Amino acid sequence: MTETNWNLSEPYVYQALSSAVGMPISVQTERGSVRGNLLNVQPDHIVVEMGGNQFFILTRHIIWAVPNPTLKME
Repeated sequence: MTETNWNLSEPYVYQALSSAVGMPISVQTERGSVRGNLLNVQPDHIVVEMGGNQFFILTRHIIWAVPNPTLKME
């Protein structure tokens, strides 16, 4: 059996998002934004379900993320 070693490029993002699995999330990437439910967090990517589709987003491409977002107009 081969041993796999993961190198976390963004350990704090990984840790923060790991606690938000199952929650709604809004994620801004270099290519646009995705808003849906956070299904999974891995050392190199996250999985967000939006509109019945699963988006696999590389952690290094995340600009910002908001777990459990609410929109309030002030």
